[in-house]
Amino acid sequence: MTEAQQVIVSIEQGILSIELNRPDKKNALTNDMYKIINEALVKAKTDEGIHVVLFAGKGDCFTAGNDIADFLDSDIAFEKKEVVRLLRILTNFEKPIVAGVHGSTIGIGTTILLHCDIVVAAKETKFALPFVPLGLCPEAASSLLLPNLVGHHQAAELLLLGEAFNTEKAEKLGLINRVVETREVRLQAMALCQKLTSLPVNALLQTKRLLKSAPNTVEERISQELDVFGKLLQSKEAKAIFQAFLNKC
Repeated sequence: MTEAQQVIVSIEQGILSIELNRPDKKNALTNDMYKIINEALVKAKTDEGIHVVLFAGKGDCFTAGNDIADFLDSDIAFEKKEVVRLLRILTNFEKPIVAGVHGSTIGIGTTILLHCDIVVAAKETKFALPFVPLGLCPEAASSLLLPNLVGHHQAAELLLLGEAFNTEKAEKLGLINRVVETREVRLQAMALCQKLTSLPVNALLQTKRLLKSAPNTVEERISQELDVFGKLLQSKEAKAIFQAFLNKC
């Protein structure tokens, strides 16, 4: 199997699908695989025909995380590795990202979900953040994003102990949105992508931007929202939707 086949990238009806396809290695990620993912995301950022990104995995799992052998054997300086580039891209990625995960969802397989907007998981999915047990520290801003999501104590347990946890706990913590049967994961994730692509583009992008913006006071956020709201209110897209509504009345 070629490196290109280990990540399947496709575009359909405004949805860019990125599927990990290295099932014999539990979809463990190599530098070359990250490069393909990064090129796809860069295209998604600049292509106005792409509205949503979908992450998924072929075979019996999403991903077991980084391919340790590839990660250690590479002579590429750490800061120049494609995984570092991926994290930089995700930080400022403006379009909605949906993930459909199943089976092993380990390491960056879990931390990447903190950068997704909607996550669908199969019932048997197993998550883990085994950085400390591997002698490492958390990545992908998970030491910031996870406590913000689940609170310090829960985040500390997940990140310090690195123990696996199931979908019941992931859903309770708010790490995932929906739990479905394995055979339904991609179908349900794709359905959500299609629903997102049917929504007004500018409103979608501006809402995600607000969700991802830096924390501020309630008063500051109200001002920020009102500024965006006022601009959207004057957009051709919004005016067309309002007019269509009025025509039905």
